[in-house]
Amino acid sequence: MQPLVTVITPAYNRAGFIGEAVESVLNQSYGNIEYIVVDDGSSDGTFEILQEYEAAGKLTLLTHENHSNRGQSAALNVGLRAANGSYIAILDSDDLLHPEKVSRQVEFLENNTEVGMVYGQAMAISEDGRELFPIPGDEHLEPGDPNRLLLDCYMALPGGAMVRKSVYDQVGFFEEGFRASQDHDMVVRIAEAAPFAFMKGTVFYYRKHGASISNLGLERRWQTGFEILRRAAARYPYRRSTIRKRRALLHFRIGQVYWQQKRYSTAIVHLLKAGLGDPVRSMSVVFGAEKAH
Repeated sequence: MQPLVTVITPAYNRAGFIGEAVESVLNQSYGNIEYIVVDDGSSDGTFEILQEYEAAGKLTLLTHENHSNRGQSAALNVGLRAANGSYIAILDSDDLLHPEKVSRQVEFLENNTEVGMVYGQAMAISEDGRELFPIPGDEHLEPGDPNRLLLDCYMALPGGAMVRKSVYDQVGFFEEGFRASQDHDMVVRIAEAAPFAFMKGTVFYYRKHGASISNLGLERRWQTGFEILRRAAARYPYRRSTIRKRRALLHFRIGQVYWQQKRYSTAIVHLLKAGLGDPVRSMSVVFGAEKAH
């Protein structure tokens, strides 16, 4: 028998994309899928679209009490608490799964029982579905080192990964106090708890569109990053150089945000801290050897 896979989609005001996302799960080549969608208080018709799918028996639709909006982490936790599958996959409500995503990753995990999480590549697509570029690139190799993952967060998440339910049981739920970067926090915790692996090839499509993160959202993301780093350093024996370089990277990113906000003095303080924390990488950026994404 095929092991049961639970796919969880947190949904909030994605009426223009939610149908495609749902269909990409329903059209998987794999036959034993439990599909849970958690609506996080949508007000644009997303909830009504999902009700139609539930009425047709295509998915299980959950929501918070009083149909409130509590954030993506809370929505994901509702799905995790309801999940019955041996394996868990997460799909954002504006992205798409490759038709072979579940089949390929279940096969990998069944054949590699020591691996707790496997991930593949995302294909970035435009708002109208045109393919743009893979994430990570085709040259990517996975060293299996939590230090690398904490430092650069290169993994295409959440749609790229499949995780054993037993690993989620071990590491716990998403941090509901985070309204940004909760996926980075979770993948770091998973990497600390279990071996993880990469399989080349597109497993989902990551949609880039007009509702991108604002400067305010980026500020929240990088501020949250400092708290994620503090918790990680207290939880796991990372190398000192990893902690120092990650902190420098966070200073650089938030310095960029403050510069865009024309808060120049604050930006300069953070950029100086970035340079002091990781002078080699800073010089690479200054002289063009490395792009400042």
